[in-house]
Amino acid sequence: MKFLIFNRCQTTLALLASALLSACATPQSASVHGSAIAANPWALASCEAPGAGTWSTYRLPGKKPSEFSYQLVDGRAAMAATAKASASMLRRTVRVEPADLGSVKFSWKLPGLIQYADLAVKEFDDSPVRVVLAFEGDRSKFSNKNAMLSELALLLTGDELPYATLMYVWCNACEANSIILNPRTDRIRKLPLESGPAKLNRWLDYERDVRRDFEKAFGEAPGALVSVSIMTDSDNTASLAKAWYGPVTLTLRKP
Repeated sequence: MKFLIFNRCQTTLALLASALLSACATPQSASVHGSAIAANPWALASCEAPGAGTWSTYRLPGKKPSEFSYQLVDGRAAMAATAKASASMLRRTVRVEPADLGSVKFSWKLPGLIQYADLAVKEFDDSPVRVVLAFEGDRSKFSNKNAMLSELALLLTGDELPYATLMYVWCNACEANSIILNPRTDRIRKLPLESGPAKLNRWLDYERDVRRDFEKAFGEAPGALVSVSIMTDSDNTASLAKAWYGPVTLTLRKP
């Protein structure tokens, strides 16, 4: 019986870790789960912020990793991402206190959408592009379910789950700038910036107010920002997805 319970816990954690994406945002996790990305114009231009670590790949338990490589695309320094029925992140730890949160700037170019992907359904929860922000917060506010999942993650991996994760995504058919809750936990919320194929095959540039978007998504003030990631995943639909990301930068709030 104990073995059965433990086995179920392992399965639950693997599914959860694949869904949560951002996992724990500590430098220790970055060194354990991934390797540093070699310095290149994209990495050097991306996410200069207090406490910034190196960009590192972050693999998810039981998932084939996606591929990331530096490219020059249309004269822009870009990180190319290719997912072949795979899921992993390129992540950088930071430490931006709530009072200093300003804006996040990024860009992406997408050649195609993922057929059948649906960000609101766990069996089809894939996105060709994601910019992922993970935050600290008061875990005493967790529901019983989220508290249990966080404790399980800590027990089996040594890492707590982020208090809150905000994702900027591109969906197949949803209302842009709506909020989509992750189908496994409400501590991950997605903000689709684009919907449908109308803007494929061109660079799209964004500047988002981090505090405003967090408050819209979670209905509360944000805690410290502790990691920034990019992710292209196609593991749930077992398909092929490609994308290019421009540098991701943070602008601190002026006093």
